[in-house]
Amino acid sequence: MIRFLSPWWLLAVLPVLALAGAYVWRQRRRRAFAVRFSNVDLIRAVAPGGIGNVRRHAPAVALLLSLLVLSLALARPSIDAKEPLERATVMLALDVSLSMQAEDVEPSRIVAAQQAAKDFVGHLPEQFNVGLVVFSKAANVLVSPTKEHSAVVSAIDGLQLAEATATGEAVFTCLDAIAAVPPDGAEGPPPARIVLLSDGYRTFGRGIDEAAAAASTANVPVSTIAFGTDKGTVEINGSLQRVPVDRAALEQLAETTRGFFYEAATADALRQVYEDMGSSIGFRTRAKEIGQWFVGIGLLLALGAAGMSLLWTSRLP
Repeated sequence: MIRFLSPWWLLAVLPVLALAGAYVWRQRRRRAFAVRFSNVDLIRAVAPGGIGNVRRHAPAVALLLSLLVLSLALARPSIDAKEPLERATVMLALDVSLSMQAEDVEPSRIVAAQQAAKDFVGHLPEQFNVGLVVFSKAANVLVSPTKEHSAVVSAIDGLQLAEATATGEAVFTCLDAIAAVPPDGAEGPPPARIVLLSDGYRTFGRGIDEAAAAASTANVPVSTIAFGTDKGTVEINGSLQRVPVDRAALEQLAETTRGFFYEAATADALRQVYEDMGSSIGFRTRAKEIGQWFVGIGLLLALGAAGMSLLWTSRLP
């Protein structure tokens, strides 16, 4: 079905209709004048087709039709077209707690995590959706799942650290973002993975065990990457505090959800996170403009009008 994206331009049809009306009025008036003042029998003998001879009106009709079609083109005619849309989604959850400023990993835990996250995004297949959640005392979606991977990389570069670590909340927030991916005509939830980068110790929010159970129920594996050593320290409020890595909690989260646990993950190693994720194709309906068809038809009609007029009257309409 054809619809118009700029319907106000349909007003351009009015002058064309007015011109058509003027032509019809003029022809009727001319015919009445001819019948009133001419020898009708003589005219019929000379022109058997009569006043309304098709050849005389055909160029004008073709010209009016061309103007009508070209005026419709101004309103941006379009048809609905379905395009396939990949729904597979990878969510990154990045710890931005104060403990991530520890420098036991060069140059620091947070910088190392940022670089690992950007490398991971850079190697993801282009058709995958990727989103970003950051967590400290709360977990927030910085970038909803999108195929614009550069938006995620930009967001990773601009992270700010804050107090507390809500690891469980990060998983729940990622699950909510995955559930919000539109079905687009596909059945069931999209295939998805969560990659969580942290130094481990939860200090706020729902527990990691509860989050792992929720991810398992949703059939979303959570792979974890631990950053730091047992000797890490940070200065908070003028006090030097030890911030060892909770490897056990991160490894248990990955194991419970059938994900992978890493301590030093390379791009090649992280590929196993998504290589068996599968695909889910939905279909997004979008407007496809077909104004060029209208312009082409209008041009052909105008050329036809010119050709008929030259052939039958030796002049342009």
